[in-house]
Amino acid sequence: VQLVESGGGLVQPGGSLRLSCEASGFTFSAYDMSWVRQAPGKGLEWVSTISWSGRIITYADSVKGRFTISRDNAKNTLYLQMNSLQTEDTAVYYCNVSRAGTNYRGKGTLVTVSS
Repeated sequence: VQLVESGGGLVQPGGSLRLSCEASGFTFSAYDMSWVRQAPGKGLEWVSTISWSGRIITYADSVKGRFTISRDNAKNTLYLQMNSLQTEDTAVYYCNVSRAGTNYRGKGTLVTVSS
C-alpha cells in the first residue's frame, strides 16, 4: 500500500486549498477512504470518509460545510477541497485506508492557515 498526499501549503484565513492523495498497491476502488489530520502537539483527528462508490460521505462537525471529499476511482486518487480555512485547520493532513484491520497512511501534507 502506498499513499502520497500533496497540495498543502500556506494560506490565509478564509482561503482555499485542494489536497490530493494518489493511491497504489491495492484496489483503490474497493475501499472506503478517509482524511485525518494532526495539529501541532495534538493527536490524530478524523476529518472525513468517503465510501468506495462515493455515495456515502461523512464529515467531522468541525469541517462540515467547508470541506468536500471526493474520489476518482479511474485515477486512484482521493481529494479534499478545503474552503473557508481557519487557523484551527492548521495540521498535517493524511489520507487513510483500513485493510484487514490495519490503518495505512502516507507521509502527509502540511496545511498552515495564517495571516
